[in-house]
Amino acid sequence: MPDKSADSKRRVTIVDVAKAAGVALSSTSAALNNRPGVSDKTRRRIVAKAEELGYTPSLRGRSLSSKRTFSIGLVIQRDIDVLESDPFFGSFITGIEEVISHKDYALVLQISKSERETLERYRKLSSDGRVDGVFLNELKINDARAELVRELGLPAVAINSANSLQFPNVRQDASIPFRQLTELLISQGHTNIGHVSGPQEFLHSYVRQHAWEQTMHLHGLRIGPVFHGDFTYEGGKRAASTMMRQTPRPTAVVCSNDLMAVGFIQGCKDLGLRIPQDVSVTGYDGIALSTYIRPTLVTAQTNPRHLAREAAEMLMQIVDGGHPENRTIPPASIVLGNSVGRAPHK
Repeated sequence: MPDKSADSKRRVTIVDVAKAAGVALSSTSAALNNRPGVSDKTRRRIVAKAEELGYTPSLRGRSLSSKRTFSIGLVIQRDIDVLESDPFFGSFITGIEEVISHKDYALVLQISKSERETLERYRKLSSDGRVDGVFLNELKINDARAELVRELGLPAVAINSANSLQFPNVRQDASIPFRQLTELLISQGHTNIGHVSGPQEFLHSYVRQHAWEQTMHLHGLRIGPVFHGDFTYEGGKRAASTMMRQTPRPTAVVCSNDLMAVGFIQGCKDLGLRIPQDVSVTGYDGIALSTYIRPTLVTAQTNPRHLAREAAEMLMQIVDGGHPENRTIPPASIVLGNSVGRAPHK
């Protein structure tokens, strides 16, 4: 006797739908993929038969018929140990998934340790036909990926790019909260204000440092000491060890992210300094850790999930042949903790 249970478990194919609807396979494919070539009446009959049979198109079939991979690429150039400690990327990836999962897209995530490896990964994603588009994140000044992606013909959306890059982009302006954080310190009587920056080659490091410098100039204050960090907790501790041994030492420090700010605070404590009595500290990102430490950190609350959602929606539109306008999300909002106080008396 035939195994009816095995037959019932067999996947319904587009051939089954065509046979049940009494039309050609080409007409069935056109109807189910919303392409021209069939009348509305025939399209409705085919769709109804597909639903009746429980037909769901396979990803492979959809890829072949639409010439798409239904995947998009994200290459993160960071040391794995550094990446593990930074919660920004977890939130960013979540935001992408919130958009693409509803469109049956998958995220191809790759991690590289050098610029050369990063460029090679973009080339491979293109040559292997693995993705329909890519994100350009953590852009560097004169980033080599821009020219490469244009050369490869990959649809792309840039995150916090400069206007000169001429790619569709989504931005969250960091200069506004950095000015606000610096002005907060100035309002507390601080005049010797230092800065712990990110790596100099990154565009967002430049934007944040430039906003701090501009604000100091605007108030007629001398630019304080700068330590070029690496966005890590340990980098923040090294910054404290270096900057707080100077004479005169800064009475306040603006850090380019929260992880370095938390490290800076601990580094100051290791030197026997009090926060904020001896030195005030601010961060940027608004990660949960900034509320767990004592004193709690004055910072700016970003929204990487929102940023990623906007970027993913833009990339989906581009893949579908659209030409979306650039998007801007509101700047990070200041979160008042206890790491800022009045400038100490001389």
